[in-house]
Amino acid sequence: MIAESELILNPDGSVYHLHLLPEEIAETIITVGDPDRVSEVSKHFDSIEVKRNKREFVTHTGYIGKKRVSVISTGIGTDNIDIVFTELDALVNIDLKTREIKEKHTTLDFIRIGTSGALQADIDIDSFLISSHGLGLGGLMLYYDFEENESEKILRESIDNQLINPIPVPTYLYENSTDLADKIGPDMLRGVTATCPGFYAPQGRQLRGKVRNQKMLDELRAWSHNGTRITNFEMETAGIYGMARMLGHRAISCNAILANRAKGEFSAAPKKVAGKLIETVLEKL
Repeated sequence: MIAESELILNPDGSVYHLHLLPEEIAETIITVGDPDRVSEVSKHFDSIEVKRNKREFVTHTGYIGKKRVSVISTGIGTDNIDIVFTELDALVNIDLKTREIKEKHTTLDFIRIGTSGALQADIDIDSFLISSHGLGLGGLMLYYDFEENESEKILRESIDNQLINPIPVPTYLYENSTDLADKIGPDMLRGVTATCPGFYAPQGRQLRGKVRNQKMLDELRAWSHNGTRITNFEMETAGIYGMARMLGHRAISCNAILANRAKGEFSAAPKKVAGKLIETVLEKL
């Protein structure tokens, strides 16, 4: 039995942070960072049966045709991914009344719809990209006893070894669910997405605070391994891929490229581009 201090429930029996009950989520879940983007997704639903709002976690569950879908906002960063994915997994794989892990495992499909900045000069602003792998530049998955597979380890060690100025924290790398990626975005660009623990210095942006390694972007941009390269930056993908794989779920991260860091350019219509990515993903569902 899982102790009350480890699996915290609200008085109504819902999980602590998300304030959701097991019957209130679908087995296909779209994650977005921005709480305001939840309604931008659910407005395309044919019907909505559940709306929940607690802290930065907004959830809508409904139907597109006969397919039941949930969309939930995670907020920014892998610390929130740890909360969201743990509690969503608990809703389907732990009996909340007995606090026992269920014998039969339920697999969820997670689809991140987010925004990102391109690292490579040849990746166009307003294009769409599915992360083939998430490279964690923060520490979330290092707290879990879950190892990379051999191909992931080879890629991650290649990145670590090529950098002249190493990332100041241990890194981790996990791949996407290829069958889900092929279903949702067969024509989208693919590449390794670097998941950073911040928006400014961790992504090489310098305002008043001085960046320690000012050549980090150039070093990450220069890395390649058998045709694989680091294509973009954001703040959740590596955590999503690691948590999903560890818990036995499937996950992909779909990115609307709003900036090109190599060229110093930013999209003239970011909301429109993000909306088009939402429509593209929902059409495939």
